[in-house]
Order: sequence, then C-alpha cells, then structure tokens
Amino acid sequence: MNIDTALKEAMTIEGALGAALVDYGSGMALGAVGGGRDLDLELAAAGNTDVVRAKLRTLATLNMDEEIEDILITLRKQYHVIRLLSAPGGQLFLYIVLDRDRANLALARHSLKRIEGAISL
Repeated sequence: MNIDTALKEAMTIEGALGAALVDYGSGMALGAVGGGRDLDLELAAAGNTDVVRAKLRTLATLNMDEEIEDILITLRKQYHVIRLLSAPGGQLFLYIVLDRDRANLALARHSLKRIEGAISL
C-alpha cells in the first residue's frame, strides 16, 4: 500500500479528523489528509516530531532495550496517536487525530498496526 492509500485508509477509522505520515528525522510530513482550519497537520507533524525525539532520547538515557509502538496524547475532545513504523532504517511515524466522542481507541490502534504492516515505501 502506498502513502496516499495508507492515509486514506487511516481516515476510514471511526472518528478520524486527520492523518499524516511523518519523517521524524526532518520533521516533514510526507503526506497528510484531513485536518482543516482547526487542525494544521503540517504544524502538528513538526511538533510531534519533538515528542518522538524526546521519548527516544529518554529511552536511550535510561538504557532501555525497548521500541516505541505508539504514543498517545489525550485531550478533552481528541486523541492524538503517533504510531512509529518499524521499517528498517526508517524514521517514520503515522499520526492520526481522532474525535474522542466518536473514536474507539483500541480499534484505532489495531487499525494503525494493520496499516503499518501493509504500507510500502
């Protein structure tokens, strides 16, 4: 599945407001769908790059032999899910914003894992 198809698939998740594939090495979104006036996905992608880098530094500092699967940020009205991709040598994550009233977080995480397994870059 290519980037556009993966992002369109992410937008079929119940409650999806926007989705992006982000390179956390550069902070650039490789693709984005959804969003709008109240959700600037390009800006959010860059900001969440800092979140990912900080967590990776923390794991390294703690000398933990672990890998991040996802990072969840809960807001009053939204869930923000960052799913790191396990592609070799890649520094990518899928980012999705969900309407908290309409989303099923467990199903959304399961769907992101399925999309991760099907995406080809």
